[in-house]
Amino acid sequence: MGVYLVSVTAQDWSEPGEDGYADVAAALNTELGRRGLPPYEPRKAVRDAPGWFEEKISPSMAGFDELCRARLTPEERHTLLDWTVLVPFALDDGVLLPVGSAYTDETLIVGAPHVHALAERLAVALGLPLDLVPATFGNLELTFWFLEGEAEKAAATRPGPWADDLATAFYTALYLRAAQYSLRHGCPMTYC
Repeated sequence: MGVYLVSVTAQDWSEPGEDGYADVAAALNTELGRRGLPPYEPRKAVRDAPGWFEEKISPSMAGFDELCRARLTPEERHTLLDWTVLVPFALDDGVLLPVGSAYTDETLIVGAPHVHALAERLAVALGLPLDLVPATFGNLELTFWFLEGEAEKAAATRPGPWADDLATAFYTALYLRAAQYSLRHGCPMTYC
C-alpha cells in the first residue's frame, strides 16, 4: 500500500465514477473555456506509451521540502509540491477545481512545463547526474534505483550534493521524470 504517482490513460481520464477522472476532466475543460483556452483532450494527444509511469512516494520528504524552501519562491514551491493533477500543457497559473480526489477535497491542476522547469532547477542545484538516473520510465524504476542500492553505488563514483541526501535526490528526480513523461506522452499524472 501507500501513495503512488501515476500516469492517467486517456480512457481513465474520460471514465466516470470511482476509477475515472471524468469529473475532473469536465471541470478542467469548463475552466479552460472560461479562460479562453481550448479543451484538453488526451485521446488526441496521447501516443502509445510503453507501459505507464508509476512510482511510490515512500522516503521522507523533509530534505526535499527544505531544498524547495531554499531554492524556490513560496509560489514556486506551492506549484511543485501541492498539485493534484499534472497536465501536459502550459498553464499561466494553477487551476483549482471544486472536485475531490483520493486525498483532497479540491483538485489543483498545474502544467507539466512549469513543474519540469522547477524540478530541473533543483536537479542542477543538487548536481543530480541525470545521465545515471533512470529515464526509460519502467514501473517503479526510480523507486528501485534510489531505494535498492543503485543510487548509493552511483554516489560512490559520482559524488556531489545529490549524494548527501538520496531521499531529496529521489524526489527531485521523481518530479522531473513525471513532468517529462507527461510531456512526452501527452498524459495527465496524479496520485493514487
